[in-house]
Amino acid sequence: MTCRQWTAVGQVEVDVPAANVDSGDGSDSVTEAEGQTKDCVCSQQGRAEINRLLEENRLLRAQLQKTELNETFLKDNTEKVSYYTGLHCYAVLMSLFNTVKDFLPISKTLTGFQMLLLTLMRLRLDLPVQHLCHLFDVSHKTLSSVFTDTIDVLYARLGALVHWPERHCLQATMPPQFTETFGKRVAIIVDCFEIRTERPSNLKARAQTYSHYKGTHTIKYLIGITPHGAISFISRGWGGRASDKHIIERCGILQKLLPGDVVLADRGFDIRDAVGMMCAEVKIPAFTKGYCQLDARDVEQTRAIAHLRIHVERVIGSLRNKFKIHNTS
Repeated sequence: MTCRQWTAVGQVEVDVPAANVDSGDGSDSVTEAEGQTKDCVCSQQGRAEINRLLEENRLLRAQLQKTELNETFLKDNTEKVSYYTGLHCYAVLMSLFNTVKDFLPISKTLTGFQMLLLTLMRLRLDLPVQHLCHLFDVSHKTLSSVFTDTIDVLYARLGALVHWPERHCLQATMPPQFTETFGKRVAIIVDCFEIRTERPSNLKARAQTYSHYKGTHTIKYLIGITPHGAISFISRGWGGRASDKHIIERCGILQKLLPGDVVLADRGFDIRDAVGMMCAEVKIPAFTKGYCQLDARDVEQTRAIAHLRIHVERVIGSLRNKFKIHNTS
């Protein structure tokens, strides 16, 4: 004879031997029945404890999946994706991952997705390296190596997205504000932005990276945008000591200009001669040139240039806000 048991998880039916009760009045039969009854109770208690532990294990696994930094952590949560990576949604993140995953380095401690997530979190939030080491449970050396290698992969696979458009594409998308002032000749709006860096140990590098404008050590980049706001050029990094004129003359942007193009720039870009060699023209705000004030024509042109050139400053501001590592303060 058996007594039927039902476990709490999975409702698995278990047959447990029931006590054999003798119809006689023998003490041995009674003692045997009591022993079997105790065994049955102990078996029930043991199975109840096992079921409780299984349920606790299931809940702990579910909780761990919610906090572990992997695909599950960000899946179907646009707010998290935007905060931790700066991307619009999970689909864009996975599309990026599928583009670079075959080129990411092999790591014994991190998955390919975690390498990408670690890098994006560093760029987006500018978290200290030691903090990221704790989050991903890796050493400082491993994290620095993974970050550097992943950045190289991202540049190699995504660098082509920043390209100089053909002239007919620029003219077809020229905003009316530019057309009214300069016709359809504006090819690019340029400016430089700086990213703070650590104080180099090498004396020469220390001198090259010190920016008198920022009062600290920086890396400077030239950025150019099209009239409709797309980034069309980013230079390699230069030491903060380099002038805007020096960078624009040596970064390769002049070779992309076509005859008749117009470049909008700030006063620091005194590059009329260099741009003129490409049969193009640079428009910068006018100087007073020793006079008390500008004439009416220069005032109007300066106002127009400043009104249109501000778009590149907005793009730089957007970059700084989206990726905190760009902030210099």
